[in-house]
Amino acid sequence: MLEYAKTILLKVSFDQILFEKELRKALRMLVPDELVQLKEWCYNQFSNVYRRILNRVFGQPAQA
Repeated sequence: MLEYAKTILLKVSFDQILFEKELRKALRMLVPDELVQLKEWCYNQFSNVYRRILNRVFGQPAQA
């Protein structure tokens, strides 16, 4: 399921609303070990564009 979630997130990364929606769905369907991997992957792939969304979804404090 982790690889599926990554594929979907890459495909919807053009749209901020879809990206957040699919990221939240992924969090519900993955096991804890996969969530850690997804979080790391998301920050590596998307932190330059969607840092606020990632912080909000993964529960990180906001960064300037």
